[in-house]
Amino acid sequence: MEILFEKYQQKLKHTQLDFVRAIMNEINWDARLIGIKGARGVGKTTLLLQYIKLHLADSIENSLYISLDHIWFNTNSLSGLVDDFEKKGGKYLFIDEVHKYSGWAQEIKNIYDDYPALKIVFTGSSLLEILNARADLSRRAVIYNMQGFSFREYIQLESGIKMPKLSLDKIINNHVEESSKILELIKPFEFFEKYLKEGYYPFYKEQPDLYQMRLGEVINMMLEIELPLLRSVELSYIPKVKQLLVAISQSVPFIPNISKLSEKININRTTLLYYIHYLEEIGLTRNLHKKNQGISILQKPSKIYLENTNLIFNLARENVNVGNNRETFFANQLSNYHKINYTEKGDFLVDEIYTFEIGGKNKTNQQIKSVPNSYIAADNIEYGRGNKIPLWLFGFLY
Repeated sequence: MEILFEKYQQKLKHTQLDFVRAIMNEINWDARLIGIKGARGVGKTTLLLQYIKLHLADSIENSLYISLDHIWFNTNSLSGLVDDFEKKGGKYLFIDEVHKYSGWAQEIKNIYDDYPALKIVFTGSSLLEILNARADLSRRAVIYNMQGFSFREYIQLESGIKMPKLSLDKIINNHVEESSKILELIKPFEFFEKYLKEGYYPFYKEQPDLYQMRLGEVINMMLEIELPLLRSVELSYIPKVKQLLVAISQSVPFIPNISKLSEKININRTTLLYYIHYLEEIGLTRNLHKKNQGISILQKPSKIYLENTNLIFNLARENVNVGNNRETFFANQLSNYHKINYTEKGDFLVDEIYTFEIGGKNKTNQQIKSVPNSYIAADNIEYGRGNKIPLWLFGFLY
């Protein structure tokens, strides 16, 4: 256990506190068992270490951060570690990379039941069955979803100017006033284009020149390691899955014709639908379905987007479609707190109430004029008017 505690101390020493994600204050850290899920690279590890440094400074000896991909676990069990840790006064256990450990869900469930004084926080990628019914974590764990940086968080990190989150209700009903407040402090378009290209994943700050290369490595790791390991996807199919991602990245946006797509990339229909579902699970895509449509693995989505705009620029290269880029940004920023569905009129149905059409500054009401509670999210405008709202303002939702 000493080697794990040493690694923990090293990580803690190099953890910075100059910028802390908003989700830090949204998690009920008093809960006995907390799960934080999110795609690879969104900053889950940093969040755990920052919490420890901010709130457990006086309890470092009673806390432990571990990553289950450490070689120590090749010959040692999680349960054995916890038993030793608890006997030595351990109170707070933070477990990273749970999917790298076989049978993690059952062991965490047992630990939760056997050590009632121990508080546990664990993280895993979106691909994992965090609410594993067999292990019955669902009624024990409080689960949170973590996304990459919002546009608001990116601006704060780049400018040092802290601005509050906005509710969707406030954006819809007071967008002129809220835009004015923000524009007194910063010019959004000074940051917007760069954010769309390379501002979503926190590691962009580490080596900016290598960001796209590192993002490509993250994508490849998810496809080449996590999909085969956790969803038994054959390695020979991975190039075809990447082909599918590139097609989505270059679309206007992507409305899947399963039969044609199946023929084009030479995968049978059923297998293709499974892969489309897996890509959403792993946090690389977002599938849009109609309201009240039964959603199952074999249900064809009405539209497919990449999960965020940085993925578009990495995969589409010079073939980025402006409309797809705008819609992907909107879907990404809204989906953290809101339900989004496909709709025949407009681009998105939000919370089954609001219809949004996404477009440029000259976009009109023509397509949604007869739709109640309908709005335009328009790019390239600083201020809106009436039901026309600046697209960038939706980046302040989280």
